[in-house]
Amino acid sequence: MRAGIPPCPPPRGASPPARAGRDPPAGPGAASANPTPRRFQKMPPSLPATINIQEPRWDQSTFQGRAKHFFMVTDPRNLLLSGATLEEARRVVEDYRAGTVHPGLTEDQLWRAKYIYDSAFHPDTGEKMILVGRMSAQVPMNMTITGCMLTFYRTTPAVLFWQWVNQSFNAIVNYTNRSGDAPITPSQLGTAYVSATTGAVVTALGLKSLTKHLPAIIGRYVPFAAVAAANCINIPLMRQRELKLGIPVTDENGNRLGESTAAAQKAIFQVVVSRIGMAAPAMAIPPVIMNMLEKRAFLKRYPYLNAPLQVGLVGLCLVFATPLCCALFPQKSSMPVSSLEPEVQDQIRKKDPWLETVYFNKGL
Repeated sequence: MRAGIPPCPPPRGASPPARAGRDPPAGPGAASANPTPRRFQKMPPSLPATINIQEPRWDQSTFQGRAKHFFMVTDPRNLLLSGATLEEARRVVEDYRAGTVHPGLTEDQLWRAKYIYDSAFHPDTGEKMILVGRMSAQVPMNMTITGCMLTFYRTTPAVLFWQWVNQSFNAIVNYTNRSGDAPITPSQLGTAYVSATTGAVVTALGLKSLTKHLPAIIGRYVPFAAVAAANCINIPLMRQRELKLGIPVTDENGNRLGESTAAAQKAIFQVVVSRIGMAAPAMAIPPVIMNMLEKRAFLKRYPYLNAPLQVGLVGLCLVFATPLCCALFPQKSSMPVSSLEPEVQDQIRKKDPWLETVYFNKGL
């Protein structure tokens, strides 16, 4: 360009030339051409390591809080989780308890991992529980067994078979959800199983013979009476080692103070009450409905629908009865130190003279 001659102006409507190092290029790609420096990007906040996942997410001093907790624990969908998912949940929970927070972990993800962990691993031993013995299996297993008990109650072979199936299932559940980390011997397991099954069958057959001349609706409640009687036998026998040697009691912070048989008695009583309450709606409401339906032409025309209807009604009751009855008592139950055995009281007083209340896992 010759000196003294100004440069030609740009054509009308054209953008002025960009100045090197100052103006970013115009156009759709402008935003990506000048990314925000990394030091100014908003990073997700790190999850604090102070969330207490040793306890449930909701307040366990209220029935509502316990109900929310058990609706999560007894969710049947937990049975569909793969082994890899369970192990990942275990790793997240155990690492967090050890003070290691996984990068990008949110509070909701942490609690979800905790409830997956609780649904599959024993709270005291940490071992993976038998699939059908988990609380998440209660609804699908019990709806099938109870529905069949309520349907096939008229003949002695049917009563014997379904009471045996029910007590076999109960034995697995009671063993899987026992309190404490004390092992149970095969002989104790066998004694509890045989005793509970015998008790249930004798009760069922005895009441069946007594109700022959009573209205049909009364006969429909025989299975419930048998189940209630069997629970009173099965659970104490399955947990007899706890009644002899005690279960661990701790302070509020989880520090183990000793073993107490008084705490075991209270724990087992609470579980028996919960189990009977859990069975009551499922075994009391469907018989009334089915008794009405059997008088109508519908079931006379389609008798093969009897069993599916029974199972469906039982399942509907159990979806709510199972978590709500588990929530009748806190999982981490408590009792005054003064109610423990004298030797256990002395042992605790030496460690903490001012302690007034101890805590224990009641089992399920």
